[in-house]
Amino acid sequence: MTIHTVEVPEDNPVFGQTTSAFANFGYSAAVRAHGLLFIAGTIGRRADGTIPATIEEQTEIAISKIEEILRLENLDTSALVDVTSYHVDIRQHLSGFSEAKQRLVNAPYPTWTIIGVSGLASPGLLVEIRATAAYPDTPR
Repeated sequence: MTIHTVEVPEDNPVFGQTTSAFANFGYSAAVRAHGLLFIAGTIGRRADGTIPATIEEQTEIAISKIEEILRLENLDTSALVDVTSYHVDIRQHLSGFSEAKQRLVNAPYPTWTIIGVSGLASPGLLVEIRATAAYPDTPR
């Protein structure tokens, strides 16, 4: 089995200072295996490391990070097949999340599971999104 780890360059403008989290916490931004791209949970932390106060901005940043990982692999959001998002205070923030998501994610839509949680890795974080994408089928 061939496994390829996707590396986000340290000077990446979308991730900025946040690329240090991969080494600090010992995980990969994404891993390619068996024609699928498994994208680790992404959060709405700005490139300078600060956390926005609104669910809308956090959602936009998290999705832009997923888009950047897809771009690094020559894919776009149409390659997404399965997404799971984790939400702090889900009832309070779901409408803002949904509004941002509708602006950023277009058909064909992936499956999407939304889960309420009591907290995320840092205070102030409201959403974390993990995703799986599929590479185009190769002709036989």
